[in-house]
Amino acid sequence: MNAITPADSLGRFLTLADAAEVLNITPSEVLELIQSGELPAIKVGSKGQWRIENSVLESYIEAMYEQTRRMSLWHQAEFASVTEVNFGERRRL
Repeated sequence: MNAITPADSLGRFLTLADAAEVLNITPSEVLELIQSGELPAIKVGSKGQWRIENSVLESYIEAMYEQTRRMSLWHQAEFASVTEVNFGERRRL
């Protein structure tokens, strides 16, 4: 059985407002992601309105999950090498 995501019901191409709704951010924040190159999009029409392909947005979301997972693993590995310090002890220098 295939799961239907909110973006699936919106069609192949999403407006900035549609993508913002899916990501739960503002349209201006979506535009910032596009302008930074983080979220691929195309300009269409004579007015050059931005459109994000639904599958591209889903891939972006999956990539963000993977990035978060990797950062979590990196932090876990970083703290695994830290030894416990007894703050009650005083040392002479």
